[in-house]
Amino acid sequence: MLRSGPLFHVDGLVMSENFIELRNVRKEFAGVVALKDLSLTIQKGEIHCLAGENGSGKSTLIKIMSGVYQPNAGEIYIDGNKVENLSPMASIEHGVQVIYQDFSLFGNLTVAENLAMNVQLREQRQVLNWRKVREIAKEAVKRLGVDLDLDMDVEKLSTAGKQLVAIARALMSDARLIIMDEPTTALTGKEIETLFRIVKDIQSRGIAILFVSHKMREMLEISEHITVIRNGQKVADGPTGDFDEALITRHMTGSDIISKPYIWDQQKYGSMPPRIETTNLSFGTDLDNINLAIKPGEIVGVSGLLGSGRTELALSLFGMMPGYSGTISINGVQTVLDTPQKAIRAGVAYVPEDRLSEGLFLTQGIDRNMLATSYEKLAPGLLIDQDKAEEWVETMIRDMQIATPTGKKLVKELSGGNQQRVVIARWLLTNAKFLILNGPTVGVDVGSKAEIHRTIRELTQKEGLAVLMISDDVPELVHNCNRIVLMHRGAFVEEMASADTSEDQISDKLKNLT
Repeated sequence: MLRSGPLFHVDGLVMSENFIELRNVRKEFAGVVALKDLSLTIQKGEIHCLAGENGSGKSTLIKIMSGVYQPNAGEIYIDGNKVENLSPMASIEHGVQVIYQDFSLFGNLTVAENLAMNVQLREQRQVLNWRKVREIAKEAVKRLGVDLDLDMDVEKLSTAGKQLVAIARALMSDARLIIMDEPTTALTGKEIETLFRIVKDIQSRGIAILFVSHKMREMLEISEHITVIRNGQKVADGPTGDFDEALITRHMTGSDIISKPYIWDQQKYGSMPPRIETTNLSFGTDLDNINLAIKPGEIVGVSGLLGSGRTELALSLFGMMPGYSGTISINGVQTVLDTPQKAIRAGVAYVPEDRLSEGLFLTQGIDRNMLATSYEKLAPGLLIDQDKAEEWVETMIRDMQIATPTGKKLVKELSGGNQQRVVIARWLLTNAKFLILNGPTVGVDVGSKAEIHRTIRELTQKEGLAVLMISDDVPELVHNCNRIVLMHRGAFVEEMASADTSEDQISDKLKNLT
């Protein structure tokens, strides 16, 4: 596809095959340069990927295109015509719609109410016509070609369901460019396939898609053109066929990331009892006779479709599902884990999938987040040993390579990768011997992902930590686990050695689980 479409004139206006062009855009915040002389062109009806690590400038660029930020320098053209002082409303009127990671939906309203709201506001209706609301919602769902319960509150929908509502709403606003910010972060493999089908259908109607991501395989699969930015500058731009995963990674990070398969040291740890072992672990319809043993130094991966029981397994091993049947043993000793406190005392740690709502105190500093589970050890008497607390925090910041000038920095100011390292550091301070990682690198860029993987592998190999890694990211499991287990309807259905299994084989097995 050509990057500079021909210009032509209609009624005195310059028309172009390009929908939107940013030319030499610069954006500064209090003297700090976020974007430097960056140019970007998106053609009509094109699927374009914008790639970059966290902090590279992707979000700033999105907000300039949607009129939230005004550039300090540079020019913006839409349909070949220069646009001055682009505002959010003007951007929407031009057909730009942004679907952010949180979807910006009203959870306490129904699907129909969310879909019809923008139309009702645009028409400045004083009185709500419920029949009209339903008609608008039905039309939105019809355009998307999906089946949604119009009467269900949005907060009760799955992540994939919420995303469909957000896309349907964008289409109802006469979108000409839909910007999707990290759209696959919390989706399973089949949900991603559904999303890609919908994206292709949207494209067939002449609507452009800007797919913002740091997942290389998805970029290569869905896009026609890729732009990579690093430190606020464009470092690569061209047809998708000119890229592969290694090249995208090199452009995003500035270096090559080499991933070697994880090999369990059986000679060193094979004779030791399992860090954790379950026998016929069951819980209602969520878990069905789970038999699992993880020895020191092992990283065992678990994957499965949504509702397979993966998260329930993690919660049961962390004491959050009392009432289970079967047995759980820690280091060869049978233990009842019916509260998180008992699990922590037994040496079990849990890093949840949603670090923002479940794993972190965003308005608190790095130090308080790290020490949240260690204050009992720091205060054997009435007072906290402040010197020891500072020493522990400084050590963890160094060992986990958290990018911060001070332990007092608020966690909400960190990148996703650094936030995840803070959560892991918290549990390592408890001297945990068994670590449960649920989606350990969800929403984390490729550079930070590699560092998190490196840290986990070092801890297992050197310290004998045992890890249960739950993930939808098949390459993550293949390259970091010595064994992988597939779950379906609460049961283990297959176990395989990573060294003997390819990524494609596991992906095919997951697709066949119904």
